[in-house]
Amino acid sequence: MKKFAAVLAIALASLSTVSAQCPRIITRAGWGARAANTAVLPTRPAPWVVMHHTAGAHCTTDAACAQQMRNIQNMHMDTNGWADIGYNWCVGENGAAYEGRGWGRQGAHAPNHNSRSVGVCIFGNFTSVLPNLAARNAAQALINCGVSLGHIASNYWLIGHRQSNATACPGNAFFENLRTWPRFNPNP
Repeated sequence: MKKFAAVLAIALASLSTVSAQCPRIITRAGWGARAANTAVLPTRPAPWVVMHHTAGAHCTTDAACAQQMRNIQNMHMDTNGWADIGYNWCVGENGAAYEGRGWGRQGAHAPNHNSRSVGVCIFGNFTSVLPNLAARNAAQALINCGVSLGHIASNYWLIGHRQSNATACPGNAFFENLRTWPRFNPNP
């Protein structure tokens, strides 16, 4: 019985360490996601993280960010014909991370990297302004959380969407900031 108690204590300590590294997570049920059927990510843990901006409205409240998630999911499914929202995760300027396809699922966010990456977007247009500090911190915490949970490789590479295919995403201001983040790869 003592051995079981010791193992349980270690497991609980590990969980509290992991949850301390994760940002506040809003699940699919929490933002009102539609049902979807997406493929499992073939390369796990993911060796790449691809950062995006939505190029749309910013959101700073739970209600506004949840609405943005539903709007993006509707556009991706109804207009683009995708199986679900394209991103694995989205981050609001309220500091929360919103589960898109989630961990271990193949996204539809960066054609040359979908089968081997986690796609993270921040709500807003960051061509000439940066995401606020709450969003940047939450995005970095989400990446660290993914590493801690074994969904992102510890030796992952970080890139901006524009490095995967021709696009302005994640915006000039955010891309310049992204170049200073840990594990940024200037030449993927």
